[in-house]
Amino acid sequence: MLWAVIACAAVALAIAGDFARRSLLAPETAKPLGVTLAPADLKAASETLFRQSFPDARGNEQALAQWRGKILVVNFWATWCAPCRVEMPEFAEVSQQYAAEGVQFIGVGIDSATNILKFEQATPMPYPLLVAGPQALGLASLFGNTAQALPFTVIIDRRGKVSAIKLGVLKRSELEGKIRPLLAS
Repeated sequence: MLWAVIACAAVALAIAGDFARRSLLAPETAKPLGVTLAPADLKAASETLFRQSFPDARGNEQALAQWRGKILVVNFWATWCAPCRVEMPEFAEVSQQYAAEGVQFIGVGIDSATNILKFEQATPMPYPLLVAGPQALGLASLFGNTAQALPFTVIIDRRGKVSAIKLGVLKRSELEGKIRPLLAS
């Protein structure tokens, strides 16, 4: 009897996992995470983002408005988030590759300054890692991340328009595929 319960639970988990993979982790832009956001809502979310200011791990305040006019890759992450740590080395490489073309990466940390500083010392990143704390999940939800899950990445073009949204690990090839078309604009 116990084996039947375990088998049923395994099947249920497999079905739930497949559903989550297809509905939540698929690359989406116009309908992020299955939530339909009007262009005006995405524009408002982008403007709200640019009004934010967060300290970096050393306590220096960084206004996101300083990167207005660049292609902005905003990655919501945390030091305790294993998938976040998986994608960050590729983010670092792509950040360096496209920096001269006006692409700016920003890590918005859902964590403490102490943890982010320790991470940064152990794993130096070529882009700013900002300390936003748990309240930044509310900011991520403006872009459709109502699950408030990590990692979560938003790509904004030079005009401030949201061009891509991704919940889950963003592989290098997919990331570059989202950045390259924006370089000409």
